Amino acid sequence: QVHVMESGGGSVQTGGSLRLSCTISGLSFGVYPLGWFRQAPGKDREGVSCMGVSGYDTYYADSVKGRFTISRDNAKNTLYLQMNSLKPEDTAMYYCAAGDISCTRPRGSYWGQGTQVTVAS
Repeated sequence: QVHVMESGGGSVQTGGSLRLSCTISGLSFGVYPLGWFRQAPGKDREGVSCMGVSGYDTYYADSVKGRFTISRDNAKNTLYLQMNSLKPEDTAMYYCAAGDISCTRPRGSYWGQGTQVTVAS
């Protein structure tokens, strides 16, 4: 059974930073593409950042380029999202996904329950 668990969300002021973590068990972590997605109240889920198996092929939504960095540690079965210079519009529930993912047309095979990020103005 695949288990996906996000952590690291919280409340910060504009300009602050957070680091999200996603630990995945029950699958061969190193052979799956991974991604971070978010959904704000009343809005569709959007792909924030995705990473292929190699770790070199990455995608970032235009809204987060230059501020967010995705990384993976295959030895720890963990995906990270470093978020800097946070803005109120980054406020959302953040989800981690693995498997058949797409950031441009949000989808994934395995999903976590999400971690809330709130950025105060």
